[in-house]
Amino acid sequence: MKITVIGCGRWGSLITWYLSAVKGHELTLYGRESSSNMQRFIAERRNDLLTLPDSVKLSTSIDCCADADVMIISVNSQGLRALMEQLSCLKLRDKTVVLCMKGLEIGTGKRLSEVAREYLDDSVNIAVWVGPGHVQEFYAGVPNCMVIDSNSDDAKQMLVREFSSELIRFYFGNDLLGSEIGAASKNVIGIAAGMLDGKGLSTLKGALMSRGTREIARLIAAMGGNELSAYGLCHLGDYEATVFSKYSHNRAFGEAFVRGESFDGLAEGYYTVKAILEYEERYGIELPICRAVYNILYEGADEGEELKQLFHRALKPEF
Repeated sequence: MKITVIGCGRWGSLITWYLSAVKGHELTLYGRESSSNMQRFIAERRNDLLTLPDSVKLSTSIDCCADADVMIISVNSQGLRALMEQLSCLKLRDKTVVLCMKGLEIGTGKRLSEVAREYLDDSVNIAVWVGPGHVQEFYAGVPNCMVIDSNSDDAKQMLVREFSSELIRFYFGNDLLGSEIGAASKNVIGIAAGMLDGKGLSTLKGALMSRGTREIARLIAAMGGNELSAYGLCHLGDYEATVFSKYSHNRAFGEAFVRGESFDGLAEGYYTVKAILEYEERYGIELPICRAVYNILYEGADEGEELKQLFHRALKPEF
């Protein structure tokens, strides 16, 4: 099986290392010629976190995707549409595309699989790879469980069979919508957790996890998905890595934001919360935690006042 990974950031490079060094697949890593990450891989075959096996091919030409059986995409979620426009020129057929980003498109509110489908032939299967885990831990040999989901059962079976190992145990997802919404929204909860850390209120993260999961479960159900997806690996199962871990970019961003500090990493939840609030009116559902994060990030709302508003919501049964 020939696999091309598109995106040479920390997650794309980890996937490349994992599928080549651990699983023994034939891998090509694609990155833009202007990418500093790609320039370093070409020069040293490494970044600050890992070293790629010598067997991995490196390419700065998008044409390298034409020969791949499986294409794995790991780029900024807001950059997916531009990438798909490039890929559409290759007229890809009879392939499997795996999306490894967790986000929603601002402006349209579309799930990433919906964006990708607009540019792909019907013969191309689309899957998502979601769930907990950090590059630093996987590269150090710390195992975890993840999920692969797709509307194609054949694609799911093939990917789980070819990708599973003692380092990553994959489960079969059965709700593509829920898997994508759950995975994207957990980054918003991660930002909220960081804000609590920054305000010295870390003890409230238990309540955040519980109520955040209920909020996203209701959203998934309103959109026509299975609300139980929110309690699986795509969302609740990813909270340890997102809400507590020192490696979580979203948590770190939230903490830095309320402390007035700069943050250089990519926090996908910053974009996702803007997209996800489009669902409030569309589906007639309240998203109080997501709304609070949005108000703080985009409207300049006071963090303490937003937290107070959450506590002052109507008294009601937990379930």
